[in-house]
Amino acid sequence: MQLTQATDYAFRAALLLAMAGEGEIVDAQTISSREKIPIRFLLKIMRSLVQAGIMKSHRGINGGFSLARPPREIALLDIVEAVEGAIRINRCLLDPDYCSKHWASHCPVHSALANIQAAIASEFSRYNLADLAGKA
Repeated sequence: MQLTQATDYAFRAALLLAMAGEGEIVDAQTISSREKIPIRFLLKIMRSLVQAGIMKSHRGINGGFSLARPPREIALLDIVEAVEGAIRINRCLLDPDYCSKHWASHCPVHSALANIQAAIASEFSRYNLADLAGKA
């Protein structure tokens, strides 16, 4: 399992906004420049974060992006799911009908993978932008 480059960029953009301060608006060019993210890719990523309710988009001459919620309320899991979708380490965890053996309800592998998936999601939930901004 590997997170995409888009998720890495989303983490960096969100952390920059958290460090800018609550309610602060930062323009896309500044985010792109400071975080070394190609502007077109950044705008695509930001659309996903806005749709997920993590960021707000501001139009106009002083436009840009700001966090939609306090940094303490935005976990890394929120960002991962906004960019990548729900964490699913195996397709049978998404839908038991994907199991060609139709055994998901009592499969020991399915059970183990479900536990691993829950642990991964839990770890991503442990870290929020406020905590990370305080360590930067």
